[in-house]
Amino acid sequence: MSDGNMRPDGPCANTAGGTGRQTAVVVGGGLAGSTAALALADAGLDVTLLEGRPRLGGLAFSFKRGDLTIDNGQHVYLRCCTAYRWFLDRIDGTALSPLQERLDVPVLDADRNRLGRLRRTALPVPLHLAASLATYPHLSLAERANVGRAALALKGLDPGDPALDERDFGSWLAEHGQSRRAIEALWDLVGVATLNAVAGESSLGLAAMVFKTGLLSEPGAADIGWARVPLGDLHDTLARKALDSAGVRTELRARVTSISRTENGRWSVEVPGERITADTVVLAVPQRETYDLLPDGALDDAERLLAIGTAPILNLHVVYDRKVLKRPFFTALGSPVQWVFDRTEASGLTEGQYLAVSQSAAQDEIDEPVAVLRERYLPEFERLLPAARGAKVLDFFVTRERTATFAPAPGVGALRPTARTNAPGLYLAGAWTATGWPATMESAVRSGVSAADAALAALDRPRGHLFREAA
Repeated sequence: MSDGNMRPDGPCANTAGGTGRQTAVVVGGGLAGSTAALALADAGLDVTLLEGRPRLGGLAFSFKRGDLTIDNGQHVYLRCCTAYRWFLDRIDGTALSPLQERLDVPVLDADRNRLGRLRRTALPVPLHLAASLATYPHLSLAERANVGRAALALKGLDPGDPALDERDFGSWLAEHGQSRRAIEALWDLVGVATLNAVAGESSLGLAAMVFKTGLLSEPGAADIGWARVPLGDLHDTLARKALDSAGVRTELRARVTSISRTENGRWSVEVPGERITADTVVLAVPQRETYDLLPDGALDDAERLLAIGTAPILNLHVVYDRKVLKRPFFTALGSPVQWVFDRTEASGLTEGQYLAVSQSAAQDEIDEPVAVLRERYLPEFERLLPAARGAKVLDFFVTRERTATFAPAPGVGALRPTARTNAPGLYLAGAWTATGWPATMESAVRSGVSAADAALAALDRPRGHLFREAA
């Protein structure tokens, strides 16, 4: 079971530890749960973290394939992701997941065999992107001008306006003069990767939040960061070390079966072979699992959790016998290929090159057989990367996250619950809760911050210094 503090023996043990301190149980060891557990422990609570899997990290994890360590999918963050950056700092992982000095995205048009770049300067917003947009070869002069006008209109929107949540981003773009090419070559290039949906299937409110925060807030807001080590080194190994150091008792393979109130108003959390009582419980699990565990009356309309849809992400993994890509990553137009990252060094590969391909909004392909995907995508890699044409494919495999994110469809904002529930001492966390962000690592950490913040406020407990910065 645990690498943390050992629990008392007995199926009905109370994990208060005999200290007389206030206690908390966090259910779920993804980024949201780990964040909540760290924040509560830093504030002086006795915390138990329960995770049903044999690892921490949720849907941002690693696994072994032969001698290689593989991430289930490519995850990135932006400089504007202040909460996730706090989390990296809190677990001593910042140096292992650095940011670009300045935004620089190579964009390869497969049909025209032409490379463009989305780059920023140090000039103030919106001039920081002006030079890049003016020379962006994938749009006409008129399309570039229209993009600038739409960006200014987007800057004037309030992402928190409920009316925007009811509209789709695609129709708004069309109303503001955006051609199909502009949507493909710019708006969806960013939006699909961050929202996990095309513009026509995305809430205008969420899209406005993404573009305003990432591209129209500060010059460096959209600089990209990604792990140069396996995700498991960060979200499992380093996170568990930080949790242990904070005094959190971490139990793996501990799936919670029920949560209920005790006669004295505390909470009872059931796992096989043990009942844990606590003053505070944070549910940091997906929306369906949350629905199943919620006590009656905890939310006014718990059924709305089931109305929050999910969206898949498909990840393709290709190992070549030689180097075929010189850049650390690129994104493609005119091809089914979306974003491609070089994961050779991070995986431990010593000969050849390993490329990871992240395919968001993959509803049409998520259940395709590996053989079909191989036949479809390997020729695309050869079309995009001439060096791949003479290279031998040593391995080709697929990882699938069928419920990778919540679907950012119009109306989803009204369905996402806040951290607080109607039940005193019970709180919700998860990227799908009402953070204002799409389902990203940033949203997950923010939700953990919000849940811990609400719990500590109810307990009249101060928050730690770093925690205040993240909030």
